[in-house]
Amino acid sequence: MARRKTDDREHGAAGAGPAARAELSIADAAGQTRGVALVLHGGRSDSFEAVQARHLSPARMLPFAQSLRNQGGPHGLAVWTLRNRYRGWNGPEMSPVQDARWALAQISSEHPGVPIFLLGHSMGGLTALCVADHPQVEAVVALAPWLNGATPVEPLAGRRVLIVHGSEDRWTSPKNSLAYARRAEGIAASVDYVSLTGAGHFMFRRVRLWNSLANGFVLDAFASTAGAELPGTDTLRQVLPAAATLPVVL
Repeated sequence: MARRKTDDREHGAAGAGPAARAELSIADAAGQTRGVALVLHGGRSDSFEAVQARHLSPARMLPFAQSLRNQGGPHGLAVWTLRNRYRGWNGPEMSPVQDARWALAQISSEHPGVPIFLLGHSMGGLTALCVADHPQVEAVVALAPWLNGATPVEPLAGRRVLIVHGSEDRWTSPKNSLAYARRAEGIAASVDYVSLTGAGHFMFRRVRLWNSLANGFVLDAFASTAGAELPGTDTLRQVLPAAATLPVVL
């Protein structure tokens, strides 16, 4: 049974105001926690509406979290799923970045020094890339992220990175994602970029491949730090060879 942590910070933003609280759903690892996956959902450009569990953006990430829990939990991987305060990025406030940093502080408090692996979709992908500079983060997966030429690559220094984007995405830009991946080469420890032919933004088409790539990458990164063999990593390397050139088109 997952346990929950509710945001206890005081917020000064307008809109939903102090009634809107971020929430973490935590699936603890079996036995000793040897790594933590933090799952981040998407949203809108501007909105101070409070996020609800029934909204599609957080619901879309639940299968990823469940799969990571099933495959990694018995080996020591805890899975923390964040529900943001607000639905929007909200310009300079970068609301989800604040929430993700709060979540990372909670993980660090419970599991100091334990490696963290970030997985985010859309706005959550951008958020994951922005907060990758947390000292415990070792790998990042960004699915169809919101990126542009101003998105910084410096937070990725020394991290393993996977970006996956559908070729038919009309909400966020595959071209920008590939350009970002190329800028990150030589800064990140490794960068993989996968273009999913015919897939769109919301991961309805080729859903198995979205899941295999995202969860396989997290599990592979976790296995390398935990010194364990995990299910899912073999499948990853069948579709994403080590040291593949950018882009990989599937």
